[in-house]
Formats: sequence, structure tokens, C-alpha cells
Amino acid sequence: MTRRPVHLALYDTWADWETGHATAHLALAGFEVRTATPGGRPVTSMGGLRALPDLALEELRPEDSSLLILPGATAWDEGDDLAPAARTARAFLDAGVPVAAICGATAGLAREGLLDDRAHTAAAAPYLAATGYAGAGRYVEADAVTDGPLVTAGPTEPVAFAREILTLIGAYDDKAADAWYRLFHDSDPAAYAEWTEAASR
Repeated sequence: MTRRPVHLALYDTWADWETGHATAHLALAGFEVRTATPGGRPVTSMGGLRALPDLALEELRPEDSSLLILPGATAWDEGDDLAPAARTARAFLDAGVPVAAICGATAGLAREGLLDDRAHTAAAAPYLAATGYAGAGRYVEADAVTDGPLVTAGPTEPVAFAREILTLIGAYDDKAADAWYRLFHDSDPAAYAEWTEAASR
């Protein structure tokens, strides 16, 4: 069966470091990773990397995707320019297609009401509370949290974020994901052979 692509939303000031583990290892696992930006315009990351997108964010349809990834960006906290990205996340979740949000993107989802009834995490509970959202009681102090089709994480946890994504969409089983995490997060040399063996099954 052909896998549908994974879509990575990008916008000016996106945080370069937050999604690299996820996208690289999704690609290694056989998923096509396609980028989408507001209006299909080139965008520049926080670190100055310029990206030419595959398509416009407005063109994304849940039925054409395996997953939508939303990285953090200073733009999430500087007005409503990225509100359409949060609305796209709503369309994906309503259709049962997974969404993964990290750092500032979690605040965008909070403003959209998508964290009110789902367990979630972020950079810190007060950061999300400042959005005025109604989901503070579902906040979890954890590196990354998966609740149904939604993954959330804070900005310092790109490896935990990737582990949840890789498991959620079936790129790795639990054993492969555990070994992968111990290798890339804990620098456990013994995990390399376990990961490669488990991932090749």
C-alpha cells in the first residue's frame, strides 16, 4: 500500500531544530515529506535557512496526508498571521488525520481550542495559560504527549517529539522507537544495534 505523504508546515521564523529528527527518520522509514507554506511563498527559518515549498498551506487536504507537523516560530506569538495554520490543524484532527505540534505551535492550537479536551504539553503551563484557553486542566508535565491523533511537545524535546510521531503513524514499532530514542536522546551506544535490527523487521 502506498503511504500518503507527511506534510511539514513552514512559515517565517520557524524553529529549525524542532522537526529535523522527525522528518529525517520519517523519510528513512519510507514516508515522502512535503513542505507547505502560507500562500506557497518561500520562507526563512529562525536560523536563516530559506525554504522553497512544495505547495501552499491552503491547498492541504487531510485525505492527501498521513500527518501534519507544525513547528514553533516566533510568529505564533506575534499576532494572528499563523491562525490559518491552526485552522488547518483543526481540519486534520476533525478528519482523524494526525497532527504534531511543538513549541509555539502548541499555543496556536490552544487559541484554536484544540487543546481544551486533549492531554497535551508545551514549553510550560504558564505559556499556554497566557492564551486564555480552557484546557489547563489537561496539561501534562512531560517531554512529549500523545492523545489520540495529536502529539505535542516543548521546544527542548525534538527527540521525544519525533519518537511520538514515529510511533503514532507506524514508522516504528514500540521496540524500534525505544531503541531509537535511547540512541538519539541518551547517546546509548548499545541502542544502535537494537534500533537497526528492530527497524529492519
